[in-house]
Amino acid sequence: MIGIIDYGMGNLHSVTKALERLGHTPFLSEKPEELAKADRLILPGVGAFKDGMAELEKRGLDTFIKEWSRDGKPLLGICLGMQLLFSESEEFGSTKGLGLLPGHVVRFPEGKAKVPHMGWNRLVFHQPEHPLLRDVEEGHVYFVHSYFVRAEASILAASCDYAGESVAAVVGQGNTWGTQFHPEKSSHVGMRMLKNFTGVKEGAAHE
Repeated sequence: MIGIIDYGMGNLHSVTKALERLGHTPFLSEKPEELAKADRLILPGVGAFKDGMAELEKRGLDTFIKEWSRDGKPLLGICLGMQLLFSESEEFGSTKGLGLLPGHVVRFPEGKAKVPHMGWNRLVFHQPEHPLLRDVEEGHVYFVHSYFVRAEASILAASCDYAGESVAAVVGQGNTWGTQFHPEKSSHVGMRMLKNFTGVKEGAAHE
């Protein structure tokens, strides 16, 4: 059973519909006690990092998500949801994140390219054996973001190039994974990644 974390910071409809197309019946909730009934969780998100953390904390979801991840249960962050998995963001001042993955969220440099980074960009795989990338081509996926993650190489599964920067596009450590792009809007490449996530088993962590 797939739970989608509803903390008021995302377009949940597209993620829900994508999972339904894969044959699943996900449920939405903002309550830890309900989300605890799932066997895997998705943390979506659109908006500002600081607001996102405030909404998670208000609902007690920050502690819940940390415990979920540390128990080795499958967790996928999407867009802002991926960024929130990291240590810290410089968006609107320094804000601490969930601290589940090592890395920092920074803004694209001014003047090198249009910001936000919006549209299709090609992935480059660094860990093609990563479970999320199983049977996935190095195709194009759909991005919308003004900030990006500088992630440690050990957790970087795929990246793309934009504004002279290497952008962390797929990250993962243990069973905590993330995509900066929107897999639910990324055609067959993104849908295959969602399918891979729905098949991961608790305890089958990728190192």
